[in-house]
Amino acid sequence: MTINAEHILKLDYSNLSKYKLHLACYNGHEQPLNVYLQGWEKWVSWNKWRGNKNDFNREYIFSLIQFYHEPNKWLFGGIFRVVDTLADYGNTEVGYELELVDLHKELVGRLVIDFYRYQGMRGRAFLLENYYQKFIISEILKRPFDGINFPGYENINIDFPELEIVFRYQKNDWKGALENVKGVYVVVDKSNGRKYIGSAYGDFGIWSRWAVYIGTGHGFNDELTRIISENGIDYAWRNFRFSLLEYRSMRIDDNVIINRESYWKEVLLTRGDFGYNKN
Repeated sequence: MTINAEHILKLDYSNLSKYKLHLACYNGHEQPLNVYLQGWEKWVSWNKWRGNKNDFNREYIFSLIQFYHEPNKWLFGGIFRVVDTLADYGNTEVGYELELVDLHKELVGRLVIDFYRYQGMRGRAFLLENYYQKFIISEILKRPFDGINFPGYENINIDFPELEIVFRYQKNDWKGALENVKGVYVVVDKSNGRKYIGSAYGDFGIWSRWAVYIGTGHGFNDELTRIISENGIDYAWRNFRFSLLEYRSMRIDDNVIINRESYWKEVLLTRGDFGYNKN
């Protein structure tokens, strides 16, 4: 049995014409869901951005964040009142001055909505009255969303910003799984397809090894260190993706991990033009 969001939100139909719907999606650089998880002010700033068009030309903004790990799902990002449409946004630009309203404040980051954004829905701002009745309740989380759940060792395929959030929130499911295994992993540079094969063994599990990447961007690997030194840690944030190729118990002999690391370097040709491994 489906439950329409209107039965929970109960917005006054006579006032829907005062709202613009903001569908926050990937902008070619950042996922708004990751921006939301980086902190409230960063998420508000995403809504404040104006550009050349006055998209939010009504009194209120009803914001939904694309829940990009699952198709057709959106996380409720709050209802904002537009205080000023030409506020100082810095760098000689103008933006929106916004304030979060109290209405449904308790559901921000918790309410997940099913909504199919059909192919012709281009842009980010829409008339709320045209879509409000199409919102279906998917779930209401017990607490505000704090990052994706651990998907299983075989399904790790995570970009640097998402991994950074896992460490920021010290997600117990990820930490419990990764701090107790050795293994071989791959870091893929999405800008050029080149790969780095690395490993974790000795007294350090995958969790501890990847924590070094979050702190440095490069994990002290020679070629990755060079790239980050030249381009800054933002390069890792934009381009690096992590996956676990193999994992073993912490009791396994370290030589097994070292040999498997060498195997994957050969398989993926990461010691030459296709990768960042130097040995």
